Amino acid sequence: MVATEMKYLSRAEAQKFDEELLSDYAFSVYQLIELVGLSCAAAIAKAYPLQKDSVAILICCGPGNNGADGLVCARHLKYFGYKPTIFYPKRTDKPLYNSLTTQCEEMDIPFLSKLPNEASLISDSYDIIVDALFGFGFKGPPRPQFKEILDTLKNVSIPICSIDMPSGWDVEAGDPNGLAPDFLISLAAPKKCAKLFTGRYHFLSGRFLPTSLVQKYELNSPSYPGTEIFVQLQIPNDKQQLTNGDVSDHTKKQKDVYLKSQL
Repeated sequence: MVATEMKYLSRAEAQKFDEELLSDYAFSVYQLIELVGLSCAAAIAKAYPLQKDSVAILICCGPGNNGADGLVCARHLKYFGYKPTIFYPKRTDKPLYNSLTTQCEEMDIPFLSKLPNEASLISDSYDIIVDALFGFGFKGPPRPQFKEILDTLKNVSIPICSIDMPSGWDVEAGDPNGLAPDFLISLAAPKKCAKLFTGRYHFLSGRFLPTSLVQKYELNSPSYPGTEIFVQLQIPNDKQQLTNGDVSDHTKKQKDVYLKSQL
């Protein structure tokens, strides 16, 4: 029996899928963000399990729903024993975002007022970065404030975990000169740019999706193991070297990221 390939969505398909989920199936934005943020935190904990007393994680949040996912992710990472810090440079003054921000503040999760300009300072201060700046609604180029942030993050030597897609990438074409995350969690279904992802960990969050909607869009999603709310996707054979610990053929930056993530 020939395995059916999982579907990768374009921007238009992803937008239509979300619209149907909210209208026809009566999901709320708040409900989806909570489910997604929890999935992201759980997948990060799976990929980078606690191996020391404190694992410091910097969560970079944008002004839209991707940033809201990051705020929820930060809260659950704190529950899981990690040490999150949030960088939220452009806050959205709406009830949903204000509530999520308050929840993090009440849990004593610190907020950075400014991102260090030197990538080395970020790498020395944190173990992992969560990229929750932009989702599939992003159309570049980024505004100067966020271009500076992305340029800094491109030079860190610690693992980057991107939510849904690497920030700054084109949904379909990606960005060969953009962020190179070690971890990607696709939401509902991978976006077309995920075919260009070269990191070690690719997860899918979407167990909560209505079966009829998944079938309508022919997502061909893999089965979720046990009671997990995410599933790890298979890494293509040409990417197995880094996953298996052989980093000899990779760039120094990739090697540093790999070694740092093992601490």
